[in-house]
Amino acid sequence: MGEKKHDEPSVVTASHHDTLTSVLGSKDGAMKSIVYSYKHGFSGFAAMLTESQAEELAKLPEVVSVKPNTYHKAHTTRSWDFLGLNYYEQSGLVKKANYGEDVIVGVIDSGIWPESGSFDDNGYGPLPARWKGKCHTGVAFNTTGCNRKIIGARWYSGGIPDKWLKGEYMSPRDFNGHGTHTASTIAGKQMWNVSHHQSGLGAGLARGGAPRARLAIYKACWGTRGVCSTATVLAAVDDAIKDGVDVLSLSLALDSEIPGTLHAVARGITVVFAGGNAGPVPQTVANTAPWVITVAAATIDRTFPTVISLGNNEKLVGQSLYYNATASSSKFHLLVGGSSCNAENMASINVTGNVVLCPGPYNRNQETIGLMAQAGAKGLIFFQHTTVNILEILDACNGIMPCVVVDYESVNRIVSYATNTSTPVVMVSPAVTVVGSGVLSPRVAAFSSRGPSSNFPGILKPDVAAPGVSILAAVGNSYEFMSGTSMACPHVSAVVALLKSVHPDWSPAMIKSAIITTASVTDRFGMPIQAEGSPRKVADPFDLGGGHIEPDKAIDPGLVYDIDPREYTKFFNCSLDPKDDCESYMGQLYQLNLPSIAVPDLKNSVTVWRTVTNVGGPEATYRVAVEAPAGVNVVVEPPVITFARGGSQSATFRVMFTARQRVQGGYTFGSLTWLDESAHWVRIPVAVRTIIQDFVSDTA
Repeated sequence: MGEKKHDEPSVVTASHHDTLTSVLGSKDGAMKSIVYSYKHGFSGFAAMLTESQAEELAKLPEVVSVKPNTYHKAHTTRSWDFLGLNYYEQSGLVKKANYGEDVIVGVIDSGIWPESGSFDDNGYGPLPARWKGKCHTGVAFNTTGCNRKIIGARWYSGGIPDKWLKGEYMSPRDFNGHGTHTASTIAGKQMWNVSHHQSGLGAGLARGGAPRARLAIYKACWGTRGVCSTATVLAAVDDAIKDGVDVLSLSLALDSEIPGTLHAVARGITVVFAGGNAGPVPQTVANTAPWVITVAAATIDRTFPTVISLGNNEKLVGQSLYYNATASSSKFHLLVGGSSCNAENMASINVTGNVVLCPGPYNRNQETIGLMAQAGAKGLIFFQHTTVNILEILDACNGIMPCVVVDYESVNRIVSYATNTSTPVVMVSPAVTVVGSGVLSPRVAAFSSRGPSSNFPGILKPDVAAPGVSILAAVGNSYEFMSGTSMACPHVSAVVALLKSVHPDWSPAMIKSAIITTASVTDRFGMPIQAEGSPRKVADPFDLGGGHIEPDKAIDPGLVYDIDPREYTKFFNCSLDPKDDCESYMGQLYQLNLPSIAVPDLKNSVTVWRTVTNVGGPEATYRVAVEAPAGVNVVVEPPVITFARGGSQSATFRVMFTARQRVQGGYTFGSLTWLDESAHWVRIPVAVRTIIQDFVSDTA
């Protein structure tokens, strides 16, 4: 995707037709082949081509690159209080930002359910004069679907296979609830007395982080699975640039970079992406372009315990979302399902009237749960394997019967009771909501994708962590819990909207830096944040980037690491079409002025340069504090930087990394922090891997 050669969109589209005509042989064929013409923020197109036609197109001198269309999946009350965003504190970010008043957030997702109370526009003024978007209509969505809150809505189905469009609304209306959930997390108005499926779980006030922001909806994801294509997402990004959004929120984990997002950033639009739900496996983080904010998911201080009462009066505690108090008040026979509770094994067992224990770690899927319910099971108890998204298991029961997740110790105690009792019985009580300091939080969620980046190891990803587990937000006319980095992403998008309101002159890089450098690496007990997995461990930068987001601190970061989007051009070109000089450049991506440092190939020594800009008081002195990665010496010059009134408010420093011993090792981690006397603590994460040789061919 290249820069536009002409400001008139029709001329850009005509050039796309001409290019296709030269390959297909006729203007009519070109017009029929093209699916999307990207003509507003950047120049490019999506077209239906054979493999040979694509190869011929790629040979044309005006073509930067040709890529196949790929498909991706969308990755959803208490969380804002947990982050300390107090609506009424005069000195807080929300108040200073006037609740995000008139900041326009573009949400590229599965659409919107406009009737939700979260999107009521009562009290809103006229649309911002800079807004140039449209309200597209379609099935079950007319112009009344837009208002002064949802100020625009578009939809893109070209390039999506028919099987994923079956039963869908061919309009901006949300079919699966994902887009409505993320949009209401960003900018939903305050809604009192809501809870998960109105069950009482998680009851309280639901609100968006920037409740006075405006929403622009771009439906690019379809079906129950929320499938999006590169073509539809690019079309949405292109329109969003033209429409005039300030922030783009994409709760999508793409396996390839979306080049159009660089053009958005170049126009001052901050782009926020979900990091993916493939954790805790390393090198699974998605959306690793250096100009976007990539978000990991973390827990909040809320759990939903339920009591399991055994027939011997022993009581155990698990996690559940079951809320039918009447159905849970009886004791049922306890049946141990064996090492596997899959559909095949359970077909030979009579589960009718039984609560079934599935002690193995790989026994959970919606098909099995559905079959159990149809067979008359009265409940399911699962072993909590930490690599699994627990909420998906519990939600699969959908209120039809108790599903409880317990730890390994509880499984052993239940099995012991069942095997040593002639007629074991069990009663599962309704879940309750527990909130507060007694809940260890935040923790990086097990499902949250981990670094390092497999494509660009010199760029440290993810960037930051945010709440993404059991987040309550709007779905249709109700409210539901969802979990995923998809839910973490809109939390950061809302904070970006607030920061843009307070600092309208800040670039996307400055906003990104403020968020990363003020993030916390300690939990609510002052201990290092933990990362869930097998086993649980202290979180490192490949789990949570700079740390867990601290919105109120980001308003005054002291120093920021800014970067001109033009500095990304070389990276952009090399990632699309590697040239002879790209290998050397891509091997030194750590020289980009990012608020993090990742050196993936330290053989002897490397010098990394960074420039900081003072956005605090005009007179300030900062001193450096370094936590060196194990096995590496780190020297920062100069160790002190001073800013004077009337002088330059930028300072450049160098960081010299030297391997203390020649070993082929894994990554080790540290940090570099600038501190002043005004309580600014400007911290960036550091990851270094020492190596002996670059390639096998080096050994002879």
